[in-house]
Amino acid sequence: MLIRVCLRKLLPLLLLCLLLQGVLWVAPAHATQSHTPRIITLAPHATELVFAAGAGADIVATVQHSNYPAAAQHIPRVGNGFQYSAESILVQHPTLVIAWYPTDASRALADTLGRLDIPLIYANPQTLEDIPTLVRQLGARLGTQARARQTASALEARIARLQPLAPPAPTVFIEISADPLFTLGNDPLVNNMLSHCGASNLYGSRSIAAPQVSLESVLHLNPDALILSPPDPASGRARAQWWAQHGLEAARAGHVYTINPDWLHRPGPRLIDAAETLCRDLQGLRAAAQ
Repeated sequence: MLIRVCLRKLLPLLLLCLLLQGVLWVAPAHATQSHTPRIITLAPHATELVFAAGAGADIVATVQHSNYPAAAQHIPRVGNGFQYSAESILVQHPTLVIAWYPTDASRALADTLGRLDIPLIYANPQTLEDIPTLVRQLGARLGTQARARQTASALEARIARLQPLAPPAPTVFIEISADPLFTLGNDPLVNNMLSHCGASNLYGSRSIAAPQVSLESVLHLNPDALILSPPDPASGRARAQWWAQHGLEAARAGHVYTINPDWLHRPGPRLIDAAETLCRDLQGLRAAAQ
């Protein structure tokens, strides 16, 4: 009887001790996890931004076509940038997910992540200057401030050195798809890049970012320069010849310029490479016209 009474009195204390031991064992692991970023990027340019901020090694998953820098090619994939598997994302135990802009897929994912207190943020720069700002912000969030500040300052210096043409601004037509023919329209970031070079987008006043246009419309508006972003040099030469054969004066005059598609169509640090290339080409265009 005495033993049973003692056990009844000691049992709650023993359980409390065991519980406390369990909490103390879990808490350090939880604290360590919260201070070790596990990043998932849902767009190739988001991958490039995280690497630029110095936290590329903390990316645990990304999407197809995240191929820069070279180390990104070995990161596991969870989707194609438009659709992705919530299960594949959650199994990676992310502490931060970075998307491009809100879509139906990203909103649904945000709801799922929100219930687990996993933040989803968007990296959607609207100007060239927003790109180094994003690098700094990511560095502050991920604990790589020194590297991020260094990279951001270098990008800002390159933006400041861009040489815009004096008025009048040459008009450019940017072909992003040949059949059907699509161009860039109301794309704030690309139009801002053009303004840094002193140029104007032929279809910049369109209400959508990527309008479909007709050959007749382009010929009528008669741009000063044709910008291509072909997958390879041979494709670029073929498109320049096609435009010349169809009567585009800029193509016949040789005012056709190619930009690496990954530089031009990814709103990350390499868009500044695209801006430098375009500004240099347009300087040559102006010099040839004088």
